[in-house]
Amino acid sequence: MKNLLNFFYRNSTSIYKALIFGTALIWIVYFFAQNGQFQYDFSPNKVWAYKDLKAPFDFTVRKTDKVIQREKDSIKSHTPIFLEKQKINTNKLVHQLNRAFIQFNLSATDYQNIKHINQIVIPKVYKVGLIDSLPKNADLLAVIEDNHLKYISKQSVYTKEKLKKLLDAYFVNRPDLEKIVIKTYERNLPSNLMINQDFRQSFVNQKISEISINKGLIRKGQVIIKKGERISPKKYEILWSLKQSTQGYSNNKVKRYWVFLGYGILVAMVLFMLLLFLKKYRPSIYENNIKISLILFNMLLVIMLTSFTIRHYPAYVFVVPLIILPLILKAFFDARVALFVHLLTILLLGFVVANSFEFIYLQMMTGIVSILTVSELTKRSNLFTSVGSIVLVYIIGYLSFHLIYEGNLSAINYNVLLQFLLNGLFAIALSHQLILFYEKLFGLVSDVSLLEWSNTNTKLLKRLADKAPGTFNHSMQVANLAEAAANEINANALLVRAGALYHDIGKMLNPFYFTENQTSGVNYHDDLDPEESAKIIIQHVFDGIELARKNNLPDRIIDFIRTHHGQGLVQYFYKKAQEQNPDVDPNKFKYPGPNPFSKETAILMMADSVEAASKSLREPTAEKIDHFVDKIIDHQLHTGLLDNANITLKEITTIKKLFKKKLKNIYHLRIEYPE
Repeated sequence: MKNLLNFFYRNSTSIYKALIFGTALIWIVYFFAQNGQFQYDFSPNKVWAYKDLKAPFDFTVRKTDKVIQREKDSIKSHTPIFLEKQKINTNKLVHQLNRAFIQFNLSATDYQNIKHINQIVIPKVYKVGLIDSLPKNADLLAVIEDNHLKYISKQSVYTKEKLKKLLDAYFVNRPDLEKIVIKTYERNLPSNLMINQDFRQSFVNQKISEISINKGLIRKGQVIIKKGERISPKKYEILWSLKQSTQGYSNNKVKRYWVFLGYGILVAMVLFMLLLFLKKYRPSIYENNIKISLILFNMLLVIMLTSFTIRHYPAYVFVVPLIILPLILKAFFDARVALFVHLLTILLLGFVVANSFEFIYLQMMTGIVSILTVSELTKRSNLFTSVGSIVLVYIIGYLSFHLIYEGNLSAINYNVLLQFLLNGLFAIALSHQLILFYEKLFGLVSDVSLLEWSNTNTKLLKRLADKAPGTFNHSMQVANLAEAAANEINANALLVRAGALYHDIGKMLNPFYFTENQTSGVNYHDDLDPEESAKIIIQHVFDGIELARKNNLPDRIIDFIRTHHGQGLVQYFYKKAQEQNPDVDPNKFKYPGPNPFSKETAILMMADSVEAASKSLREPTAEKIDHFVDKIIDHQLHTGLLDNANITLKEITTIKKLFKKKLKNIYHLRIEYPE
C-alpha cells in the first residue's frame, strides 16, 4: 500500500494529465455520438453539391413529418361526432304529456288538437333522436344504438331549436297555444342523444395508429442522388428517410459500440497531436496541468455548444462564436498555441457538422484572421476591428460557396448572414468576460489584466511613488529598459513591464535605507554593521511579496519580486564585511531566491542590475557603459544566476547591445568634434 501511494505521489502530475485528457476524450466522444452519423445538409430545390450518394443499407422511404401530420389532421377533420342514443318509450311519454296539458284549462278542441300533435311529433322526433344542441363543427354525425353504428346527417337530428321550428307548422295562427306547448315540451321532453367524446378519441387514435409511415423501399447500393442534381420533393423525401434511418441505424446497441470506438480513436489521435505539440514546442505549458486544463476546458466548451446546436437547432450552427477560442487562448498563451488548438477543434467538429468542408473552411479562415488581426486584445478598438474582419470573411466565404452550389446570387439565405453578425457580437460581448472568469477559475493572468496592473495609478504604485519616490523612478526606468529588451527578443513585454513596476515595492516600508531615496545626504547604514544592513536590504524582497499578496497581485507578477535578485549576494555589504572579517559567512548576505526561471524574469534581473549600477557611474562614456554592462551581465552568467532561465546566449548578447544603446541615450553621450 505504501509503495502504491509513493507511486501516485511521484507520478501525480502525469496521472492528473492522463485523467484530464481521458475525461476530455470521453466527453467529446459522448457529444459526437449524440448527433448521429448523417453528414449532409440538404433542402428542397437545392443543388446536391456532394459526390454521388448511394444507399449504405436497405431502408424504407418514410413520409415526412409534414405529410404524416396532414394525414392525422385529415383523420381528425373527417371523424364524425359520435352520439350515443338512449331508448325512449314514446307511448308512455305521449301519455305523460297529455296529462301535463290538463292544468292549462284548454278548450276541448285545443286539447284534442294537442293530443293529436303529440301522437305525430313525439315518435317522429325520437325516431332519430333529440339533443339539446350540436357543436358548430358537427358536420359529420354517427349514432351508436344497440352496439351498432349508423352515420346520419346533421339536418336529420332534432335539437330544441329545430323542435320549435317543427311546431311552427302546427300553430300558424295560434302563437299563444304554441307558447304553452313549447314550454311544456321543454319541461317534459328528455334528450336521448349524448355526445361520446371518449369513443371519438379512441376512434381517432385507432385510425392514426393505422397510418403507414413508409411509402417505398431503397435497396443497398442504389444511387439516391447524383452530384449537381437538384433535390426534387421526391428526392428530398428519400434523403430525409436516409437521415432518419442512419440515426436509427447508429442507435443499434452493437453498432453504437463500434461508433463509439471509431470516434474514440479519431478523437484520441487529435488529442495526442495536441499533447505532442505542447511537449515539443511549449514545454512550459505541457508541464503546467492548470494551463492544459484551461485549453481542454475551452475545447470542450466549444464542442459542447456546437454539438448541442447541431442536435437541436442545426440551422443556427453559425451562431456559435467559435472564434472566441483562439481569442481567449491568445490572451493567455501565444498566437501559435491559439491557432493550433483552434484548428484541431475545428477538425474534431468536422466529424458531426453538415457540410463539413464548408464549415471547416470558414472556421479555419476566421480563426486565422482572428489570430492575425488581434495583435493586442487589450485595445477595445482592435477587438472591434478584428471581429468586423472575421464577420466579413464569414460573409464572403458563404457567398462564394453559394455561387458554387447555385451558380447565382439569388435565394441567398439572409438568416445565415444574420448568424454571422450575431457570432461577431457574441465574440465581442463574451471575450473579456470569459478571460476574467478564467483568470479567477484557473489562477492565470492574461494580457488584459497585465495592462491594468501596469497602470501607474494603481493604489500600490501610488503608495510607492509617495513613500519611496526614488524607488518609483528606478522602477519606471527598469520597466522601460526591460520592456524594450523583451520586445527585442520576442518575450512577453507586457508581463516584463508589470513585473518591473512592482519588483521593488517592498522598499516602501523602509525607504530611507535605500540610496535612491536618501535625499538629505544622511546614510542610515553608517550606524549599522554590514550584516544588519544586508538583512534590511534583503528584507525588501519578503516585504514586497507580502505587500503583493495583500493587494492581490497575480502570482506571475509576484514571481518578479521573488527572482529579481535571485540568490545573488548583497555585494556592497558583503565586501564591507570581508574587510572586517575575511572568513565571514556569505550565506548571511545572500538573497533568498529563487533564481530567474523564464526569459521575462531573467530580463528584469539584468535590467534592474544595469539600471541601478548606472547611477554610480561618474563621467560616463560610451566605453565605460559598454564595459560595466558586460561586466554586470557576465557576472550573473558566471555565477549561475541565469542558468534556470530559458534564455539563449544570443538573446543575452542582443539584450546587452540594447541596454548599452539605451543608457547612452539616457546620458546624452555625444561624439567629441575637433575644434
